[in-house]
Parts: sequence; C-alpha cells; structure tokens
Amino acid sequence: MAASIRIRAKLSDGITEVKALMRHPMETGQRKDSSGQTIPAHYITEVSATVGERVVMRSFWGAAVSQNPFLGFRFSGAKAGDAVEVKWLDNKGESGSGTAKIA
Repeated sequence: MAASIRIRAKLSDGITEVKALMRHPMETGQRKDSSGQTIPAHYITEVSATVGERVVMRSFWGAAVSQNPFLGFRFSGAKAGDAVEVKWLDNKGESGSGTAKIA
C-alpha cells in the first residue's frame, strides 16, 4: 500500500513529538449500508513506531476508533535527521506505513 500515513516529527529539548494521520475506514461491523446489509468490520488493531531498530511506541486499538485516525505521541532518545516509521495492521491483515525524518 502506498504511504497511508502522513507523519511529522519534530525534536525540541531532547523530546521528539510525532503527529500521524492514518487513512483507514475504521468500520465497526455494526453499521448498515443503504440496502440494509451490515458493513463488515474493518479496523486497525495495532500501531507501532520505530526509530532504527528501536520500538518507541506500540498501541493496540479496536473498533471504537474513528475513521482516518490521528495519533500523537512523544519519546526521547532520538536526534534530528533520524527517521521515524509508523506502521499499522488491521483485522483483515492489511497494513500501512509512513516514514518521516525528525526535524
């Protein structure tokens, strides 16, 4: 999948702040379409962020997260120019990722 996450990462006073916007339908499996058929569940289950080989954030999500979710988090130990990669995995086995250099 093409870059399904837009990321910005900024270093300030030794703390890196990451903001990520993910494109995903995040269907709960409880809504119905116009013909009354249930729309199958399709949502992100895991999100992780790495800098090099180091995992700096991991979270586990469920169906209660909104469509095209936004995620913000902070961590320490990186330097300007390092690349931060954010990845997601959903309940259908699909995945997405995005990478940004820390400014």
